[in-house]
Amino acid sequence: MASVKKKLWENNGTFSSNDGIRASSLNFEKGQRTIHLQKGNGFKRKTQTHPSFNDSFEGELQAFLIDEDALHTYDDLTKVNPVTPTTVLKCLQARYRAKVFYTQAGCTLVALNPFQPVPHLYTLDVMREYHCAPQPQEFKPHIFVAAEEAYRNVQGQVEPANQSLVVSGESGAGKTWTSRCLMKYYATVAASSSSQKCQDTVERIEKRVLDSNPIMEAFGNACTLRNHNSSRFGKYIQLQLNRSQLLVGASIQTYLLEKTRVAFQAANERNFHIFYQMVKGATEEQRHKWRMSCDQWFNWLPNADKTLEEDCFEETTDAMTNMGITKEKQEQIFHILAGLLHLGNVSFCPRRMNRNHVTSRSNPKPAAVVYLCLLFLPAALSDFLQSTAELLQMPQEQLLSCLRLRALKAGKQSVLLKPCSLAECTVRRDCLAKVIYAHVFDWLVAFINNSICADTSSWCNFIGVLDVYGFECFALNNLEQLCINYANEKLQQHFVAHYLKAQQEEYVSEGLEWSFIKYQDNQSCLDLIEGSPTCIFSLLNEDCRLNRASDAKQFKARLEKELSDNACLSWDKFSEQPHFTVSHYAGNVCYQIEGMMEKNKDPVPVELIHMLQESQDPLLQGLFAHHDMEMNSSRGHGKVVTVVSKFKNSLESLMKILHSTTPHYTRCIKPNPECQPLTFKKEEVIVQLQACGIVETINISAAGFPIRIPYPSFLQRYGLIVNSRMCRQSLNGNGPETDKDILSPTVADVLSVVLRSHPLETPSASETETHSSLVHCGKTKVFLTHYMLELLESQRDRVRSQRAFCIQCCWRRHYRRKQEARRRAIIRIQAAVRAWLIRREVLQWHEAANLIQKTWRKWRTAMETLAETELDDAVDVKEAPVYDSAVRESGSVQLSTCPEPVTVRAWPLGLALASAPSITVAMTASGFQKVMSLMACLKLSFRSGDYKVETNQFEQGVASIRAQPQESIKLHLQRSPLLYADICPGSKGDGVTGFNQILLENII
Repeated sequence: MASVKKKLWENNGTFSSNDGIRASSLNFEKGQRTIHLQKGNGFKRKTQTHPSFNDSFEGELQAFLIDEDALHTYDDLTKVNPVTPTTVLKCLQARYRAKVFYTQAGCTLVALNPFQPVPHLYTLDVMREYHCAPQPQEFKPHIFVAAEEAYRNVQGQVEPANQSLVVSGESGAGKTWTSRCLMKYYATVAASSSSQKCQDTVERIEKRVLDSNPIMEAFGNACTLRNHNSSRFGKYIQLQLNRSQLLVGASIQTYLLEKTRVAFQAANERNFHIFYQMVKGATEEQRHKWRMSCDQWFNWLPNADKTLEEDCFEETTDAMTNMGITKEKQEQIFHILAGLLHLGNVSFCPRRMNRNHVTSRSNPKPAAVVYLCLLFLPAALSDFLQSTAELLQMPQEQLLSCLRLRALKAGKQSVLLKPCSLAECTVRRDCLAKVIYAHVFDWLVAFINNSICADTSSWCNFIGVLDVYGFECFALNNLEQLCINYANEKLQQHFVAHYLKAQQEEYVSEGLEWSFIKYQDNQSCLDLIEGSPTCIFSLLNEDCRLNRASDAKQFKARLEKELSDNACLSWDKFSEQPHFTVSHYAGNVCYQIEGMMEKNKDPVPVELIHMLQESQDPLLQGLFAHHDMEMNSSRGHGKVVTVVSKFKNSLESLMKILHSTTPHYTRCIKPNPECQPLTFKKEEVIVQLQACGIVETINISAAGFPIRIPYPSFLQRYGLIVNSRMCRQSLNGNGPETDKDILSPTVADVLSVVLRSHPLETPSASETETHSSLVHCGKTKVFLTHYMLELLESQRDRVRSQRAFCIQCCWRRHYRRKQEARRRAIIRIQAAVRAWLIRREVLQWHEAANLIQKTWRKWRTAMETLAETELDDAVDVKEAPVYDSAVRESGSVQLSTCPEPVTVRAWPLGLALASAPSITVAMTASGFQKVMSLMACLKLSFRSGDYKVETNQFEQGVASIRAQPQESIKLHLQRSPLLYADICPGSKGDGVTGFNQILLENII
């Protein structure tokens, strides 16, 4: 987008030296050059007449066209200088030869149909590339650029609003394919989510939205002279987005299905695709059910031998299954369609009779005698009638009666049955087929909407994709072509009013001195078709309400009388057929009047409706269950609802939706009428360029400001750049809304800050001139170019990033402080808990120690008492040898590993030996009391089973503690005799621990 800043003004002129900007437009008829000079706050127009201007212009034109190798590099036609139909045509032709099919024409995207697959242009990688690009406009022109711009506008750059993408062009220009690409793009880029549940929901909606395309194209598209996949109905697809810009649903609105195609196909044209898909793709079992043989011929399937890529029955059935249509319901639909094909083979032949009786249901006697031509069904065609009745599940006799007899109401109760003429029978047969097919199509649309439409509370914005039938002009044109071309006239008028007319009028109202650029306005054509008080539609409706036989010549006479003053209406006086010619924006079209009134009435005989309501087919019963209520409600208003009335009302509702959204136009161009790949015919393309006003659009886009923002909205979005009090009030919604004197200085401050922050490199112009070409402040709005909008957005993002960084710093500081306080609080809590746990553990230790001490003291007292008792009864024995006094007082234990005796105090012998559990010790004790205590202690070890004690007393048969040991005591010690006395949290595992260690330290 770096080159966008150079595209304005220097296309049509040069920079002046008087602090202004000059743009020029050309008047080829007068040889004049109009210079638009922008100074200060507007435009001034100067007209200069050059005697040799035509020569100089031709020189410029030849100089531009001589470099043909560079013509295909013009991605945006506003860069072309000079802008003429010839230069635009040459650039498009060069780009088409280079296989570049998209070109930007100001605010409009021009798409040339290549008539061959170009798969690399529409891959998922290309979609992601355009979607993830910071500025998609910097990429090459593509339909995805328009799609992404609409998607980002919904997200809300300046004023979030619903978006509409209007795809227009002639039949065969590629509108259906373009709409399909748009739907696939939105289903791809608007389907990302972090939640798996939401992701599954979005994928389901995406799948169903994409699967609606094959169904709608199979039942609503057909092969025509100008297009192999022509849409025979208009549709507006509303893609519903939630607040996170995720696709949550969709809805489809249809307009004017060409149901007459079911029973009538022009030469070299085909019926709807679904019929050919059934005939070519059905299995043997399905053919048997549908009464179709492989070589079966149907009158309503012309050109069946022509194979198209749209004749894929499996793709349609798969899409119906994915949409949720059950196999049973599909079979019902295909049975009905097969019945319509057999109905097309039913025809009648006249048989002369002298007279025919018109009978009455209430009176079986003849009510009148008239001479008529009674019709009969040939025997060869009776099988088709039987097949039709069986497939539609209705009695054959009733079907035949409804086709041959019509009911006439005589009085309040009597109903007469009158035989129909040959033409009337054919009309009734065709009417039956059309009404059934139209109801099946409406049922499919309603089912698809119920399947993919989201609840109103779950979506807040939408992107609409409009795909309507293109402008049509055939050898024979009737009411269908009139309605189709009327819809294209309305869309062209919307484009003219939104881009060409409204923009220029707004420039003048906002104080810009603007020289109007001429454009083709089709308002007079619309006044002819739908104007008040008299127009073609009003005369058609009036003729239908009179309930009389239609007369084409009489209707032509009324047109000549009432509308002869309209320049868009003309006649061929030498033509024998009643007709009228309308001058549309895309060319003149001659319409045949014969049959137009009957099509506008679109009558459906009551007996046909009753017959369908009595059908045994559940789908047919449901389709026509409420048909009587609709007919009664329409009759109750005393007004006949005609085809053009319904179509006009639906089109007006569509235009209201378009006016309430931001439109994005894509002009599809058909390079050649034969649909040949990569074939460019100048005469075909130039007519389409002139018809849709591409040249005028380029001129206005190059010389104007495509973006217009009111002051309050501008400050609300970009006011944070300067951070003034007025901006803060605007952000809070309390600022003034219309006072320019208050808002204008703040707006100027914002713009000056942005322009100073982004210096522009323009060697051919001064800084003031360049700035004024990018932005202009009107009375109530700011006018911007795309490049200036990018600068504003860039500066806004930078300021927001800085403020976000400040907020992040403050938050991190607050978070750190809070985290530190929490850490200190946790440490305090942990310290208190640990202290409480330790105190509790120490208390438990003290209680355990006290218990042990108490038990030990009790035991020691018992032992002493026992020793004293036995001592009283003891017999004197020989005194032991006298040992050292220290040993004699306390006793001693001689360990085999210790050179010196270890003195212990009586009973805790096991404590002294705990560190050497598997050694043999020699023990000598002196003193009778000590020996008694030792022996008592050794007695305890017998019960535990953990020690092996060998004493010489036992070997000599001493069984009493009165016997003194004469030699050393041998014992094998494995662990302390006190159970659980060595348990403690200490890490030392090879010594005396726990309470044993405490006692040993106190005793030794």
